[in-house]
Amino acid sequence: MADDMRTYDDTRTYWDTRHADHDDLASGAHIGLDRPGNEIFYARRLGTLLSLIGDLSSPAAPLFVLDAGCGKGYFARALARCGHRVDAFDTSPTAVQHARAEGGGPRYAVAALDEWRSPWPYDIVVCVDVLFHVLDDHEWAAGLRNLASLVRVAGRLIVTDEDTADRTPRGDYIVHRPTAAYRAELEPLGLRHVLFSPYGFREDRVGFHVFTRTS
Repeated sequence: MADDMRTYDDTRTYWDTRHADHDDLASGAHIGLDRPGNEIFYARRLGTLLSLIGDLSSPAAPLFVLDAGCGKGYFARALARCGHRVDAFDTSPTAVQHARAEGGGPRYAVAALDEWRSPWPYDIVVCVDVLFHVLDDHEWAAGLRNLASLVRVAGRLIVTDEDTADRTPRGDYIVHRPTAAYRAELEPLGLRHVLFSPYGFREDRVGFHVFTRTS
């Protein structure tokens, strides 16, 4: 079956099965790496993510952060440890069950990128290694637009993908989209692309795209 023929339900089933079959790191990262390799991969991404979010939080005025596509909650727990108030969701019930069992402060739910609703806007919305696994372009755009709608004025949307000029499918569950495609969806919604920060991990070409809401 070609990448673009896989259905929404196919993808959800794949990820729920993967979270059930692999450990807390490999299930949401690189199944080709051993445990030490994934420890480094997670730590590298987390360090960059925390530097992009900054140290603006305080006990009196914590940042409201959303981790969209949180998997088993690694980044959500780390953000909560930094004093942020964290909501997190994933399409995989297995992953969310694991994340809830770990505790650590975040509030977890099962939802897709285009389904999550919130009574308040967020200072920071992060979506790490999720959007390039959304194969259908309409689903991808709907999810991205929904995440953008959750960012307050002067807040940041931080998503990950390659910084590329071409739409590039890789394997069965990856489609890297051009940076221009992200801009085309987000700029009309008042979000400006301000930075691309690559992971710098081995051969990985993915990195953090940072958008700031200006209006």
